Amino acid sequence: MRLYIRHPTDVPIDFQLGGRASTSRRMLTNYGEGGLCFQAEVRIVPGTEIHIAIPITPPEFHATGVVVWCREEESRYLIGVKFTEAETAYAVRMVEQLCYIEHYKQTVKQSEGRSLSGEEAAMEWIEKFAGMFPE
Repeated sequence: MRLYIRHPTDVPIDFQLGGRASTSRRMLTNYGEGGLCFQAEVRIVPGTEIHIAIPITPPEFHATGVVVWCREEESRYLIGVKFTEAETAYAVRMVEQLCYIEHYKQTVKQSEGRSLSGEEAAMEWIEKFAGMFPE
């Protein structure tokens, strides 16, 4: 059984480490039980506090978590982040669904030439894919 849901890689994620002011934008790789995974060009030490922002819709989603693992993959690193509060993990799951809907909206525009509103994309995505979205 997969612990992480595959995330559309064309949806960005911003992060800050600890109290550092610099922000780095990367693409979210997947989301799972109480956490998420993204690619970074630098190694991040497990135990590091990390602030996540997902700028998919206004207002941006923000959450703070802890890096729980870091794995080198080719010339990049996969970074695993765990959220400690259940409410945050639930909110990330809702944002994850919004990311899938946005990805669907972009895919339909490119492949079919149809421009969908956010609501139209959500209705179509729910009808076609919500049943496959893991609990």
